[in-house]
Amino acid sequence: MSDVAVGLDVGGTKALAVLVTREGEVLDEIRTFTPHDAQGGAGAATAKVLAEQVATFAQRHRLDPVDLPIGIGMPGMVRRDGRLAFAPNLQTVSGASFPDLLRESLGAERVYMENDGNCAALGEYAWGAGRGIDNFVMVTLGTGIGGGIIANGALVRGQSGFGGEIGHMAVQARGALCGCGGYGCWERYASGGGLARLTSEWAAEGRLPTLVRLRGGADGVTGEDVTRAAREGVEEAVALMRDVAWWLARGLANLVAILDTGNFVIGGGLSVAADQLLPSAREFLVDLTFGYDKRPPVVVAPSDLTVHAGALGAAKVAFDRQS
Repeated sequence: MSDVAVGLDVGGTKALAVLVTREGEVLDEIRTFTPHDAQGGAGAATAKVLAEQVATFAQRHRLDPVDLPIGIGMPGMVRRDGRLAFAPNLQTVSGASFPDLLRESLGAERVYMENDGNCAALGEYAWGAGRGIDNFVMVTLGTGIGGGIIANGALVRGQSGFGGEIGHMAVQARGALCGCGGYGCWERYASGGGLARLTSEWAAEGRLPTLVRLRGGADGVTGEDVTRAAREGVEEAVALMRDVAWWLARGLANLVAILDTGNFVIGGGLSVAADQLLPSAREFLVDLTFGYDKRPPVVVAPSDLTVHAGALGAAKVAFDRQS
C-alpha cells in the first residue's frame, strides 16, 4: 500500500497536480493550463496534460506510475463507473473516462475519478475546515460553482453519482444562459465566471465609471480589476462585490432550506476574495434564510485548504479506494 498518492484537480482554466502523504502533507505540486481542445477525441488533450504531470512526479520522486494511487477531480457529472457524462465548463472532455486514458498512457492501474466539488468536500473533511463536522456543504467558486455534500459523515453521491451539482440550482427565473443549457443557474451569478459576466454588464451600463476610465473602455474591465478595486475601497467595485455576495447568500439560503445544514465551507478560485464576499453574504443570509432566527447559527467559513482542496480530496479518494 502506497504512502503517497497523486491528486489531480481539473478546472476550466487550470489543472493542479499534488503529490500527497496519507497525513495530507503536500510534497510537490504542478500547475498547468487546462486545454480546451477536442483533437484526438473526448478528453485526449487533457489526459495528455495529466499524464505528463504524473510522469513528472514519478521522475522527480522515483515512483512507479503503475502502482501509484491517482485520484482525479473533474468538473461536471461524474458517473459511478468513473466516466464523465457532461462537463458544462469543459465540454471537450464530456464522455471521457480518464481512468482508462491514464491507464493507456502510463500503464497506471490505480486511477480513480470523482466530481471535483465532491473531492474538495472530502479534502476539507479529512484535513481542512470540515474536520470534525459531519454535516456541511462544500461550495467551490471557480469558473462555475461546484459542490460536495457531507451528511452524517458520508459523501452524498446520489443515484447516479451526480449529487452535489449545486451550481446548477436555478436562482433567477428565466435568468442568464448557463453553459449547461439552462437559465438562471446559481453559478452564473456567484462564481468567478459569474463575477466576470456581471462585471461586463455593469461596465457596459456605466456602473463602473472609475474602472472603465482606468482601463480605457468597458471591454477592458475584468473581474480581477473589480476584486482589486474593492479591496482598495473603490465604491463602485465594493457595490458589485456585495451584489455577488447577495447571490452567494441566495444560493446558500436555498441549501439551508433544503438540507437543514448549518455549515458551509467556501473554496475555489474566487475564495481569494473571501474577505470581501463572506461578511456580506453572512449579513444577507439573515433575511434570505427561511426561519433563520429559529435555527442554530449558520456558519459560513473559508476553506482551510484554499486552492489545494480539490487536489487533496482527489488524493484522498485514491488512498481510500485503493486500500
